[in-house]
Amino acid sequence: MPPSRRPPAPILIVEDKDSLRAMLRHALEDQGHSVLEAADQAEALKQVRDGRPDLILSDLRLLSGDGVGVLRGAKEIDPGLPVIVMTAYGSIQDAVVAMKEGALDFLAKPVDPDHLLLLVERALAQRRMAAENQVLREELAARRGAPAIIGDDPSLARVIATLHRAAATDTTVLLLGESGTGKELFARTLHAFSNRADGPFVAINCAAIPETLLETELFGHEKGAFTGANARKPGRFELAHRGTLFLDEIGDLPIGLQAKILRALEEKRFERVGGTQSLQVDVRVVAATNRNLKAAVASRQFREDLFFRLSVFPIEIPPLRERQGDVDILARCFVDRFCRELKKRLALSPEAIDELRRYNWPGNVRELQNCIERAVILADGDTIRPRHLNLSFREAVAPPAQPAAEPLDLSGTLADATRRVVAEVERRKILLALDEAGGQKPRAADLLQVSYKTLLQKIKDYGIER
Repeated sequence: MPPSRRPPAPILIVEDKDSLRAMLRHALEDQGHSVLEAADQAEALKQVRDGRPDLILSDLRLLSGDGVGVLRGAKEIDPGLPVIVMTAYGSIQDAVVAMKEGALDFLAKPVDPDHLLLLVERALAQRRMAAENQVLREELAARRGAPAIIGDDPSLARVIATLHRAAATDTTVLLLGESGTGKELFARTLHAFSNRADGPFVAINCAAIPETLLETELFGHEKGAFTGANARKPGRFELAHRGTLFLDEIGDLPIGLQAKILRALEEKRFERVGGTQSLQVDVRVVAATNRNLKAAVASRQFREDLFFRLSVFPIEIPPLRERQGDVDILARCFVDRFCRELKKRLALSPEAIDELRRYNWPGNVRELQNCIERAVILADGDTIRPRHLNLSFREAVAPPAQPAAEPLDLSGTLADATRRVVAEVERRKILLALDEAGGQKPRAADLLQVSYKTLLQKIKDYGIER
């Protein structure tokens, strides 16, 4: 049974005549909308700050303040908030002025309820699209992945059933799994199952953005907050209002930002960088990591209180090697997709399928997808054969024999010896991880459970040439 939908976002009616305000409220509530009310400019702006409406319907003439003042104040609080103004028939010029100030549309009095509802639905649709478009423009061109969770392995079926149970609540979910298992796809599926499915899904990779920029990406910034901040910018928490925020690679979140994330999770409040106004949002957070957060807590790299707040509902995503029966299904799905893109007609040979089944897939579904894409490009006939997969070569390469370890230098003070020993242990461990990963640094970082940036810095510090 599908979950019931969350009540629609509120619409703020600003009208000083009680009878007209009541008529407008009834017309909107009859269509399933929730309504906030204000009789003057000051009360209206308080409702904008506290109630976070998705639309304002305001009279231009008010006993205290006016509709243009409501419009300007609302745009200061939320630049993307649509405002429809109402005006008497003889004052259409006032409505034109309001539209030049940023009003979305206007209604002439007496208000026609059918026309009112048409404008309201149009405005709300534009609001939803605007909230998602900013994020989609950044990631849509690069986004690629299965349109749905594919496979029928029992372990996968259990995860999907757990997703359904989690989706029926508003609790924070922590997705755990190795790199390449498709954690974002599972997060999107959780969002689609939830009663927030009509709201935005906003994703951010905490490891892919420099620490100096990550706070503004998450929480936004005010105009003039720093050099180059020429305009107010909403952050991902704000863009995800009434939807789902996916915090990928949460284990790489800088320790300095973790307290602010914790407050945003617990209180649903935050301030933009350079701002003093506390903003309240209605966001469901889904986090993901391939790191051992308990170990990160023990080493004081991750706050214990944030760990407990995130792991209310943990879900472990199985690696591909534990669902070998799904390899064939996924491989054929990827073949079909890339053949469509490249306008080819190809099929996997029985020998190629055997190769796929025997391989261990350390990079999980992402590695399988990349392998099939390359094979489709390389195949020049109508069949994908083992040589196109290039898997036998990977498994045939034996790891290089490790030279006998040099004795550790224990001379000098305890602090000197400890520093040299720790550095040498780190250097040797990085070399082992690089060998195990076949020289692939992102994979080695996953094995070491450190960020890619940290690994590159240590490779440079220790003069490792790979």
